[in-house]
Amino acid sequence: MRFQRHKMDLLDSILNSMDAPPATNEQQKTLIKKQREMVERMQNKQKEELLRFRKYVEERMGRFAKDDRTCIEFQPLDKVHRSVIHEIAENGGFIAMSFGREEEDRHSVVYKKEHPPSEDEVTARRNGEGWSKDIAKEYSERRKERLAQEQCQNDKQTTSPDGGSSASNSTDNVEVKPTSNYKAKYAHLIGESAALQAARKTETNQSYGFVPSKNKKDMRSIEQTLADIQAKKRLKLQQQQEQLDSLTAAQADAADEQQPEQRQQQQ
Repeated sequence: MRFQRHKMDLLDSILNSMDAPPATNEQQKTLIKKQREMVERMQNKQKEELLRFRKYVEERMGRFAKDDRTCIEFQPLDKVHRSVIHEIAENGGFIAMSFGREEEDRHSVVYKKEHPPSEDEVTARRNGEGWSKDIAKEYSERRKERLAQEQCQNDKQTTSPDGGSSASNSTDNVEVKPTSNYKAKYAHLIGESAALQAARKTETNQSYGFVPSKNKKDMRSIEQTLADIQAKKRLKLQQQQEQLDSLTAAQADAADEQQPEQRQQQQ
């Protein structure tokens, strides 16, 4: 008993001699408060910058809708700013496409629906060559040369047995056609032939840029849009997990039902 009492006294003295956890002083509280305020200011600054950029894009597309230009090109931007351009272009009845390498020279180009880009222009921009009259002429000559070679090969294959050629070697009047149906590939953006004819008859919204915010299709901010996308992904994963759990439970029940039958057969 005396030994236990001595042991308890020693333990109490050790606990009493230990320092208490350091309390948060006023200086640390002030520092934490300043850090929070700094983060809030940065977030508000980013929101204000996005609002200014949205206004700039709307005003530029409003001028674009009223002039004779067929497309406008924006400077290289990050993914968030490009998504703003694509959203405003869709609401205004334009076609927006992005070209270049991510985090280097990725930029957006906006076209009027009655003047969609050709296959040569899309190929040139994807190759980082840009687009101009000289580049268009160069790509047209390349296609003519390629078609001439293909025509020459077809002529050799269709040569008659007496050595004569059944096809003409002249390629001056060869109709230049693209190698793939570009408009069919982007039909979801520029529409089918009937829709294209209807689009040529209609006029671009001349008052775009002055449309009230309540008439826009999507009033969500970039942050809300990203949050909705993440929520949909989580819901999809949850549904997949529930289906997997139900399938596992069904297999377990089937195995339990088969075991008594197997035992009866063995007996």
